Amino acid sequence: MAEQTRSIGDVLKDIVDDVRQIVRAEMRLARVEIRELLGRARTGAMFVASAAVFGMMALGLLLLAAVFGLATVWPLWAAALAVGGGLAILGAVLCMAGMRHFRLLHMAPQKTIESVKENIQWAKTRT
Repeated sequence: MAEQTRSIGDVLKDIVDDVRQIVRAEMRLARVEIRELLGRARTGAMFVASAAVFGMMALGLLLLAAVFGLATVWPLWAAALAVGGGLAILGAVLCMAGMRHFRLLHMAPQKTIESVKENIQWAKTRT
């Protein structure tokens, strides 16, 4: 069997090419993982957006209640205040649900981090 001898330059070129391929693969993995995380974050954003809509409606009704409260003595503004208070409570509940969803979401690309650590360890053992 004939032994193949390779120059140091060829070996270094192969190592550089391997590292380039690894970096490209890591970038692709990071992009895919970040897209997945953003898709999950969309749910929390929808809760927060819903809370903002209900909060604006509550503010409008509370302001209307204040106007009616100044214009009359009791019944009309009391009804508007009750509805506005109910919408404010609903908005607060939706906002808390959205914030809880964001807190549970881990934005760091864990698969990519683990893969990079493995590649660093591989590169250390190979050199």
